[in-house]
Amino acid sequence: MVRTRSILLVAVASVITLVVGAQPALAATVNYVALGDSYSSGVGSGSYTSESGSCLRSTLAYSQLWANAHGPSSYHSVACSGAKTTDVNANQLSALSSSTTLVSITIGGNDVNFAGVMEDCVLYGTDTCVSEVNAAESTARASLPGWLDTTYNGIRSHAPNARVVVLDYPRFYHDLWYCVGLSSTSRNKINEGADVLDGVIQSAASRHGFVFADVRGAFANGHEICDGSSSWLHSVDWSNIVQSYHPTAAGQSGGYLPAFTTGAG
Repeated sequence: MVRTRSILLVAVASVITLVVGAQPALAATVNYVALGDSYSSGVGSGSYTSESGSCLRSTLAYSQLWANAHGPSSYHSVACSGAKTTDVNANQLSALSSSTTLVSITIGGNDVNFAGVMEDCVLYGTDTCVSEVNAAESTARASLPGWLDTTYNGIRSHAPNARVVVLDYPRFYHDLWYCVGLSSTSRNKINEGADVLDGVIQSAASRHGFVFADVRGAFANGHEICDGSSSWLHSVDWSNIVQSYHPTAAGQSGGYLPAFTTGAG
């Protein structure tokens, strides 16, 4: 009986060793390329690389954090602040190849004038905010599906063997009565706009067989604007306007990284 038990323990230990030992080997076969806009480049998290220039790629972006933790065979981020689907098509798809095995992307916010809408909501008040979010929602429903289809088709044709993880955008506001700044109506409308945008992105990802990674739940768990020091999002920042309404470093590591890690499989 003792001998049989010993043999079983050795066998189990051998299996564990094989499984654990296989993990670095599996990671080493991953060739990962990060595409997308400022939410993927890491705007708002600081620590931008000099080579990225105005694209503002951060060493604290979720893609870099994932690469640091998993040690893929190769990792390259071409995500760029301000990118639209047309910019991905023209300037980023060339980073992909048949050897690419993993791709991540956030895209679509700038196609529906995200930055302009938020700026006007801050500057011109509730009526303008509601009107412009409505216009953005109309663009998201009518035009964005086709734009995403073109980009996603481009990703698949350039990286036919890759697992593609599409991440979305968080809702911005925990709508508390004591939240200063925008009106409650504006905050709720902005959240509605984020949901419409994310719904269009999710549907497009599904059409193309891509993995959809939803970050909204993580940010909604006490980390939206107006959640005080625990917020993972910058509100309007007049001293550094570019990072306004973008994830902080904690938002990249606590919100985007887990969603991507799960999606990457």
